[in-house]
Order: sequence, then structure tokens, then C-alpha cells
Amino acid sequence: MSDVTELGVAAIRDGVAKGEFTAVEVAQGFNANVAAAQIALNAFIVATPEAALGAAQKVDEARAAGQPLGKMAGVPIGMKDLFATKGVQTTAASHILEGFTPQYESSVSQKLWDAGAGMLGKLNLDQFAMGSSNETSYFGNVISPWKRKDGGNAAMAPGGSSGGSSAAVAARLCPAATGTDTGGSIRQPAAFTGISGIKPTYGRCSRWGIVAFASSLDQAGPMARDVRDCAIMLEVMSGFDPKDSTSLDLPVPAWEAALSGDMRGKKVGIPREYRVDGLDGDVAKSWDQGIAWLKDAGAEIVDISLPHTKYALPAYYIIAPAEASSNLARYDGVRYGLRDLPDGAGLQDMYAATRSAGFGAEVKRRILIGTYVLSAGYYDAYYTQAQKVRTLIARDFDEAFRLCDVILAPTTPTASFGLGEMVSDPLAMYLNDVFAVPASLAGLPAMSVPAGLNREGLPLGLQIIGKAFDEQGVLNAGLAIESRAGFTAKPERWW
Repeated sequence: MSDVTELGVAAIRDGVAKGEFTAVEVAQGFNANVAAAQIALNAFIVATPEAALGAAQKVDEARAAGQPLGKMAGVPIGMKDLFATKGVQTTAASHILEGFTPQYESSVSQKLWDAGAGMLGKLNLDQFAMGSSNETSYFGNVISPWKRKDGGNAAMAPGGSSGGSSAAVAARLCPAATGTDTGGSIRQPAAFTGISGIKPTYGRCSRWGIVAFASSLDQAGPMARDVRDCAIMLEVMSGFDPKDSTSLDLPVPAWEAALSGDMRGKKVGIPREYRVDGLDGDVAKSWDQGIAWLKDAGAEIVDISLPHTKYALPAYYIIAPAEASSNLARYDGVRYGLRDLPDGAGLQDMYAATRSAGFGAEVKRRILIGTYVLSAGYYDAYYTQAQKVRTLIARDFDEAFRLCDVILAPTTPTASFGLGEMVSDPLAMYLNDVFAVPASLAGLPAMSVPAGLNREGLPLGLQIIGKAFDEQGVLNAGLAIESRAGFTAKPERWW
């Protein structure tokens, strides 16, 4: 039997169903990879090999009994440690939640288990999903499996906040993983590590049981080796949930069955505002190559304008911290998680001590920003204005989609950077999300697919943005690029 850990979601699902190998053999292979890479990559906060084996045994028993198998039967996955998992520690990579063990399951993870998937463990991330490099986790940095060509042994950023997910999929520690995307946290790490990832339309996947960062932006999605695997997993993760008031009450399309790389009759918009000054040469070249690939697939290329793009990042960094300030007020040391109670301290002292010890520097920075823009004297000047800008950005997309079916842009302004290279400059770090944030503010589906390697041998991603509810169009354009890019590069094993 060939190495099952080189297989993706579709190949594992189909192989198990045909009896080419057992689900237990798959789980054992990935469990071994997780254990072997943990010290070097730090992708998992908690490994759950028994859970993966237990789910696999159920799938093998069901197959032996001739019972129907779920869409993810036999596929072990990594679960970003932002999703509540019953009986398994859920921390959001923060000290303030260390030791918190939910007594309930998030809606998305429950759907995956019901479809036959198993859990290899809880994946590391930027603390409370706040970060673009996976350097803000209380449990240590995640290290990308990729290295610069001839660039020494520098540890590279796997992207963030879903850096544990991207590193684990790229390093073959799991065939797929869950991610969440608030302002690019699925797409940017996918681009940095040479994998695919899709943020669906806001409301496609239930937010119930996911630790909240910015409630009007947060959206779960899959990260996997290729477009088909993302389509399979997204079908399982999506669907109406009455426990989430923002959940879309719409049927889940058969995205996998309808996959097609034929772009004839489709128009692809190229936003002129994304040609920013100083755009990395390799990124610009890959974008031009992506345009040529979609032309080859039959698409018509049209020039479009998204005039309020330049305001997206500042608007995002007002709205998201404001919502974080409100959401993170629940961590008070009273009900769950960390409690720091100095001798003779009163209630306010306990709040202050707990939050001071429990939150990391980036989380504190965003809470302070958010509290400031929500304060009485500044609410209208900052928060209200940012919401108006958000409306204008959404309107820009509505106007653009009168001229095109999907939009093509780079996922990130650069390839991955070395850990520590940007941590002292928060604004430079925030600029990593400049191409990802507009689609998040508008609630649109957007995907990153690998486009090739830059001159340093590091992956670059291309981003497809679609109309609301048109995940199919995004996936199809991604497939057209994927089939022409022929991206087969993977990190050389050093861990």
C-alpha cells in the first residue's frame, strides 16, 4: 500500500469506501505524522489520536456491515482550536482559556463527525484568531514546513490566524483542516503554505460553538490540498443552524458534483486598485499568469474598479477590534478559564489581574483599540464612519459584479516571511491582509489556490472572489487555475 498520508480527502474517502485500505490504517498513518512533527512544527495544541482511531473504527465497522458511509467517512482532520469540542480542551490559543473543556460540540465540528470524519487534534492559531503569522499563540509559534531556497534555516511564518491548520495540511499531518476567516485567516495562510482554502459567504457555516472574535465577520471554512477536497468538506460544514441567528436558511448545493473548470461564457474582473505601488514582482507575475490561465479556460477578462478598496483595511481595523472588545468582555475569571485572584483583591482587581495575565499583547492591543472607538466621544467619529465605509465597499462589489462573474486578485502582497521579521511593526503585519479584507467586509465567498513558487521557492496564492452565495463559481474558477498551474510542490521534509 502506498503512503496514505500523501492522499487528500477525496482519495481517502473513495479508497476507504472501495476497501483499498481501512480507515484505521489512515488514522494510524496520520497519527504517526502528527507525533513525529509536533516538536518541530508545533501545529497542534492537543493531539487526539484515540479520537481519530475511534471514528475510524466506526467507519470500518459500518462498511463491513454494508451500511451507507458519510461524505467524509474515514477522513481524519485537524480542528482549529477555536471550535468547541466536547470533552477536549478548547483554548483559542490563549492562556485565559487554558484548561477549558466544553461540554458541548460546535455545530460545524458535529456535522463533520456525523459525516464520518475523525479528529487528529486541536490546531494551534494566533490567539483569539488575532494575527497574520501565528506568532501570538500562548502555546508558541507554529513553524511553516516551508523553507526559503538557499535562505538558510530561518523559520518561516505559516500565515495566520489559521497557521496550525495550514502548516498541518502542507506537512501531511492531516489531509484537511477547519479554519476560520475574519479578515483573511483562511486565505492568507493557505497562500503561504501552498494549499487551498475557501471562506464561504457569511452565514453559510454556523458560528455556534466557535470562539468569537468579530461576530459580523467570522466565518468557518475548509483548508485542504486542492479545490475538490475543499468542495467536499464545505458541503459537510455548511447548512442552516437555528442556534445561530446569522445562519443562512438555504439548501446546501452539491458543490463537488457540479465542479467544472470550463470558464466559457464567464467574465473575470481584474480590479485596477489592487495593482498597488510596490507590489512584489513575483506576486504581480503570478497574477498575470492567473489571468492567462483563466483566458485559456475560456473566460473573458474585464477591467473593474473597486474604488473604496484603499479604505478597507482601516475600516476593518476599527470594526473588528470593536466587536472583539465586546466579545472578549465575557472573559472575566468568574465563570470559566483562568482566574487570577491576588490576596485581598476585590472583584475589579480580579478582573484586571485575570485579563492582564490571560490575554496576550496583540489581544490587549485590539481590545484597547476597540474600546476606544466604541467610547462615547469617538463612536460616531470612528465606528459609525467605518460602518459607512463598509457599506460603500459592499456597494463597490455589487457594481463590479454587474460586469463580471468572479474577481481575480493576489491573495497576499508577498510570500511568507521569516518569523520575527514583522512582529515589531503591527502596521506592516496588518498590511498582509490588504487583499483579503474587502471580501470579508462584504461577506462574499473567496478562495485562495496555489499559483506557483516565487524566486525564493516559497508558495504564492491567487484569490478568487465571488458573488454572495456563489461558492460554485469561486470553486470552478479555482479548479480552472489549479488544473493549469499544475502545482505539485510540497515542502521538503526537515522535521
